[in-house]
Order: sequence, then structure tokens, then C-alpha cells
Amino acid sequence: MDYLPITVQMKSRHCLIVGGGEVAARKLKHMLHADAKVTLVSPEYTDEVLEIAEKHEIRLVHEVFSPEHINGFYLVIAATDDRMVNRQVSIAAQQQNIWVNVVDDLELSTFIMPAVIDRSPLLIAISSSGVAPVLARKIREKIEWLLPDALGSLLERLKLLRPKVKKKFSSLKEKRSFSEWYIESAIQDSKVLEKNEDSILEFYQQQHKPEGIVYLVGAGPGDPELLTIKSLKIIQKADVVLYDALVSQEILQRVRKDATLVHVGKRAKCHYVHQDQTNQMLVDYAQQGLSVVRLKGGDPFIFGRGGEELQFLTQHNIRYEVVPGITAAAGCAAYSGIPLTHRDHAQSIRFVTGHEKSSKNSLDWNSLAQAGQTLVFYMGLMRNQQITDSLIKHGRNPSTPVALIEKGTTKNQRTVIGQLNELPQLVEKYEIKSPSLIVVGEVAELANELDWFKDGELISSNNKIVAKNDFGATERDNRLPLVANV
Repeated sequence: MDYLPITVQMKSRHCLIVGGGEVAARKLKHMLHADAKVTLVSPEYTDEVLEIAEKHEIRLVHEVFSPEHINGFYLVIAATDDRMVNRQVSIAAQQQNIWVNVVDDLELSTFIMPAVIDRSPLLIAISSSGVAPVLARKIREKIEWLLPDALGSLLERLKLLRPKVKKKFSSLKEKRSFSEWYIESAIQDSKVLEKNEDSILEFYQQQHKPEGIVYLVGAGPGDPELLTIKSLKIIQKADVVLYDALVSQEILQRVRKDATLVHVGKRAKCHYVHQDQTNQMLVDYAQQGLSVVRLKGGDPFIFGRGGEELQFLTQHNIRYEVVPGITAAAGCAAYSGIPLTHRDHAQSIRFVTGHEKSSKNSLDWNSLAQAGQTLVFYMGLMRNQQITDSLIKHGRNPSTPVALIEKGTTKNQRTVIGQLNELPQLVEKYEIKSPSLIVVGEVAELANELDWFKDGELISSNNKIVAKNDFGATERDNRLPLVANV
């Protein structure tokens, strides 16, 4: 971190701006907004500066800058178009340990001014460390329209409430619970801000009884940008998050920093936490009045045991909500350029689990082997030989295209394209690891044509490799090596 972000009390501070043009006028407005006492030094001033100075009784010094001009000032800004003058200002200020900012010159500055979202007393500063001020302003614009206008008033009220909240509630959890309730209530209904502090606290204690809740949240297939807005909001305010092995670290980094994280991941032949234990933990945490998130890869209702967990919660009268996620089949296929349906190739989709609750194989292979449909096998990697043999035995063409998608939607994604009768050999040859999906159907071969994900790797057993050019278009060349980064 090259700069330490801080906020400085500028009220009545004596500050100097060297310059009298457009840039100086802009900086003058900023300093006046912070109630600083400003002096300007310049041989000439624009009409805008003169108008501002007259209105606010600003002291103007009509002289060429000299080092003695900075004596006694708290902060100095150099806003001229002459780098020699700006350099003089910077050297003179630094010799006296006075903060100095030279506009658009990092080398001569000891501090920089960020882009600011002002909801006083709430201030949000966005800084690019002086590298790209335009980018910082663009980020400010995108954030600003998301924030309610009443945040300043809300912060003022929180300031008044703070001593009473500290006196009223003894535990940190109670204080946080009240603050979160009040903030959410005030944002949704501005009339809440009109109530006085005592009536707010009384209403809260009468009406708000802390009650635990479990959120069953789908985290999507891996790419954190595929989180839904609602999912992101919930994990950022959760007290406890129980997460699966398939939830990426990039997603976990978006969880509230002081939340309790509990890994309850399961992998084939390696169960870290039994499902019964997970169910009981959800109940135990919720009964403590906590906000609990059960965070699952993909969608919680697509082979995620979400239904079983909700049944257990219902038996124990625990409140819950379900937040769907992008299931792995949809996300990974899309990132591999495989449309799960296509008018020419597939009129239906079947999601199939390769890991059944009992060891008995109860799948209807006659139905699964029918042409004109796409099959997506979850957790089928260890049963790839059985899948191949069963589909071919029940009538699926051995040359049916298949795709193996490993670590889909992540920077480590690999997609291997081949034929159904090659599936076991492809798994072994390319050492495919979990998490992986198996896609069976004519649409799988379209990855050779439609693959777009620049961070992925496409491997085609027919030596047709898709290579992207700089404009996202594709070209095929049978002479390319078998493995290509695309």
C-alpha cells in the first residue's frame, strides 16, 4: 500500500493554493467545502477565482510565488501549469514538513486528493494512488448512484444513538443487532429517522426479538462474479457461514470479515463432516439467534442436499429462506461454449447425479440413452466407465460427442471434447480431477466453434482446436497441437 488513506479535519485550517486559473478554482471550491481558510498566490487570477474570492472573502496575493509564501500554512496545493513553479512549491513545503499536493504530479506530492462521495458526515473516498484519477472518478460515479441520499441523516442519528445504545445493551452482539436493524429500517423507510432516540429503542425492545434464521444460498459454479446480488448481500451480513468444498476462496473472501466460517465440505470417499452433523449445526446456530448461511456451490436444490436440510430445519421450527444460484451445469457449459439446448441437436436436458444415496444403480438408462437430449452428469467422474457402458448398451451412439469440464468458470477451467466411447480414456489421459461435469450430447461438439472463455483451456480429441484472436472471433486449424490455451 503506497498511501495511507486518512481523513483530516480542515475546519479553520490555514491553507495555501499557488495558482489562479481553472485548476486553482476547482481546488479552492474543495477547500471551502471543508471550511478551510484559504489564501491564493498568483500574479493573475481568472474571473471565476475573483468571483469566488469576493463571495467568500478569500485573501488573494498578487505576486509571483516565492518560498516565504508558505510560512505558517498547514497545507499547500500547487495548481499552476508551470512545473518549475510547482517544483519550487513542493521543495519549499517539504523543507518545512508541510503537506503538499502538486496537481497531476505524483513525484512532487506528499499527499493526493481522492474522488469523494459526500453524504456528510459520511465520506467515501476512492483513490487510485494518483495513477488514474479518471478511473477513481468513474468508480465514484458507479458507487454514488447505489447509495441512498439519506445516509448523511442516518449517520447523524446513529451518532446521537450511540451513547444510549452502549448504555442499553451490554453485549457486542446486541449492539450490532440493533444497529443493523435500525440501519435497514431507516434505509427502507425514511420516516424512521423522524423518531426520537428513546422511542426507537423502546420500539425495538418491544417489537424486535432476535430470532435465528438460516439462508440456503447458492454460490454458483465458482466465478465470484456469478454470485447474485441477493446472495452477496446475505453473506456480507451473516453471523455464521457453513460452506461446501466447492465454494471458491474468491467467494469466501466476500463474506463478512468477522463472521464464523465452518467448512462442512464433502468429497467422494472423503466426508469431512457428516450430513447429520451439518443439519444439527444449522439448528444449533439458529437457536442462538444468529443469521446463518448454508453456502453451497452451484444451486442448493440441484444435487445440493438443500431439500434434506430444509426438512430438518422445518422439524425444528427454524426460519429459513432459499436464495437460488447458477447451477454448475448452466454455468460451466456456458463458459465452455456449450449450449445445453439447440434446435438442431437437443430438445431436452437431463441433470443426472453419478453419486446416489444407495449403492444400487436405479437410473433409467433406456430413457437416458435416447437421442435428441443433453445429459449432464454431476459427480460422475468416478463412474465414467459405467456411464459409458450403460449408455452404449442401451442404444446411445458410441460416437456421440462428450465434454469433460474441469473446474468450470474458474481461471483453471479445462474442457476436453471427444466421443462417448472415448470417455474413460479421456479421463485417464488428461488426468481429469474433481470438480468436473460430464456433458453427453451433440451440443458438446459446439465447444469447438463457440468457446469464448479466454482463461479456459480447450482440448479436442479430433485435433480441432479453437484459438481466439484479439477480437473474440475464432479460427480452426487441424495442424495445431492437441492442447491449446484459449
